[in-house]
Amino acid sequence: MTTKAARIKEALSILADLDMPRMQKNERSALCLLALVDLPHNRHWQKASNPLMGITPIMDWARDHYDKDYAPNTRETVRRQTMHQFVDASIALYNPDEPDRPVNSPKAVYQIEPTCLALLKSFGTDEYSLKLKGYMASREGLATKYAKHREMEMVPVRLKDEEFITLSPGAHSTLIRQIWEQFGPRYVPGGQLVYIGDTGDKWGYFDEALLNALGVTVDNHGKMPDVVIYYSEKNWLVLAEAVTSHGPVDGKRHDELQKLFANSSAGLVYVSAFPDRRTFTKYSETISWETEVWIADNPTHLIHFNGFRFLGPYEK
Repeated sequence: MTTKAARIKEALSILADLDMPRMQKNERSALCLLALVDLPHNRHWQKASNPLMGITPIMDWARDHYDKDYAPNTRETVRRQTMHQFVDASIALYNPDEPDRPVNSPKAVYQIEPTCLALLKSFGTDEYSLKLKGYMASREGLATKYAKHREMEMVPVRLKDEEFITLSPGAHSTLIRQIWEQFGPRYVPGGQLVYIGDTGDKWGYFDEALLNALGVTVDNHGKMPDVVIYYSEKNWLVLAEAVTSHGPVDGKRHDELQKLFANSSAGLVYVSAFPDRRTFTKYSETISWETEVWIADNPTHLIHFNGFRFLGPYEK
């Protein structure tokens, strides 16, 4: 007889075969798959069935058959981080008994998709590999689908002329682009891009030779700011942080950057960039003195935090 742990491992293997994304290849998703086909550890895959199940019944089933006791507040995680992706991947159907059921209805149910059920019934037999090949040939894996969607949503950043790089999708990357394309021309005209970070690939763009020429050497462990621009006319190195959910130049960050760029032959200018005034207000009390603030939806203005000069480096 198959043990509970072994059956969960089998379900994980199936999720991998179905090209599910990494975030859905976990115990939670494996148990949801087993619940959808009502398969306790002591029942063969050939006995898989297709009950209609809501989120709470799925969680109850995992507790009753696999000793996994999910807290009630886990419902949204199960729904958003597993069942939503199962539906997107056509592994499960949403409200097949009543397709026009309101989205927020407490009666919402899921059911294993018939073609997928037929595939799962063959797991552990000689037919499985052939059926899997045919199944995957007829539909795009969700991981592949998400990768293509992510590529479409990448944020393009123009470096010069027709040279572009792309950053991972999201508000943070959009603000990084605005720092270079809107803040830069206004306040650092003719500036040379040294570095642009990326949440998906830390080194989105890095002119290491230019930074080294200014006396600064960093490695992959250096806590670089989001954007670094060299203003050769005034010999400034502008260190800008894009602040969407965290990360303004507060006292701690100011000290970190000061140490990281301690050997710079150029003067250091610290900038906290925000997408809007509401976000700025949220962090305004933490911003370090002798730094600048730029707000993307008011791009022609700067906010200067104390000191005797406006936009410029201070003596070390």
